[in-house]
Amino acid sequence: MSFVCPARRRGMTLIEIALVVAILVTIAGFVVPNFIRRIERERLPGSARKLRSLIALVRANAAFDGTQYRIRFPLEDELDALGGTRQPMVEREDDPIHEPEVFNLVTAPWAVGNTLLGGIRCAEVRLGRPTIEQLRARELRSQIEEALEEAFEDFDPRLPPLLIQPDGGSDWVTFLLTDAPDDVAVEDLDDAEEFGRIEVISSGLTGLTWLQRPLYEEEVDLFEDKGWPIVLRQDFLNPRVLTEDDVLELRDIPQTQR
Repeated sequence: MSFVCPARRRGMTLIEIALVVAILVTIAGFVVPNFIRRIERERLPGSARKLRSLIALVRANAAFDGTQYRIRFPLEDELDALGGTRQPMVEREDDPIHEPEVFNLVTAPWAVGNTLLGGIRCAEVRLGRPTIEQLRARELRSQIEEALEEAFEDFDPRLPPLLIQPDGGSDWVTFLLTDAPDDVAVEDLDDAEEFGRIEVISSGLTGLTWLQRPLYEEEVDLFEDKGWPIVLRQDFLNPRVLTEDDVLELRDIPQTQR
């Protein structure tokens, strides 16, 4: 009886290992940059969604506690709960009888976190229901800021606090988030196309919150001409220009009412 020895298994040579490593490095060279860019693009919408969740949590806690809360951003030379200067701060009026209008920082885990991701900041807080007039009031901003300074004299007029009532209700509010550096003024964001912007719009009555990109000038003209409110009432971040048919479809307006 004869036996046939199996062929000896050959190991990988140095050249083959080097070839595999080169292929992996080449693949990584394409994949990693795209992955990093995707993460960077997600920072702004991700921050907007996290801020929306925080607003909902504050409303729920205000209604549960029967106590007034507020959401605000750090003052000049003030640090937020994470030791930075960008995160929204949640505060509660703990003793409205003996210490009215005295708000204390809430340090519960639900209120403290990295809401705005790296490089994202809130450039402006606009109180009140969004209107065409509000969008066109850039030239009247000094008058608006004077009014806000009188109402919230301790705060930056561009970043007034949002008060949440004991029933969970509040005023309408629009938080303008951007990835633009701190030295880019709000007025310059309209012309700075290289920077992203998202408006987090919250209805004071219902508590519903939508993420909406700022409207282009031609879209504002369309909404003004049609007499439409400028809140789409759904998330809309698509950069393409809205047409009349697009708006009607988004709002699901019946054909007979168009």
